[in-house]
Amino acid sequence: MAPFIALVASFLLFRAVGFLGWPLFDSWHSSLKGAVVVMLLLAASAHWGKNRSDLIRMVPPIFPRPDWIVTATGCLEIAGAIGIMIPATSYIACVCLVVLLIAMFPANIYAAKEKLTVGGRPVPKLFVRSLLQVVFIVAIILSLPTFG
Repeated sequence: MAPFIALVASFLLFRAVGFLGWPLFDSWHSSLKGAVVVMLLLAASAHWGKNRSDLIRMVPPIFPRPDWIVTATGCLEIAGAIGIMIPATSYIACVCLVVLLIAMFPANIYAAKEKLTVGGRPVPKLFVRSLLQVVFIVAIILSLPTFG
């Protein structure tokens, strides 16, 4: 839920500073792109933080080396966040991030079905996790340069 809160809060903050005259965030598109970057960096930070072991447990047992998968997906989220901000790589970064979120979705299904916890709190139910995933994917798609 923290990445969703970060996405919404940073979008509103960036829009506010845009309205106050900061040209970097003078449009909904640039504000959303910045908010997606904040969301991705926050989500990536969990891959090495105190909740790392919880994320490793979320990887379905069918996949080998869940520790490596968690590290790799965190690195890919960081790379995607950087890529979104670079005009020459923004489009491909957005496309790759959508693919990444879809590829990571089995972990969300597994975590919800197994009633796992993250940071001692139960993960949201599958319907909520699915909605959040859709929101993140839509936000990334709207960050595509073609929408700017």
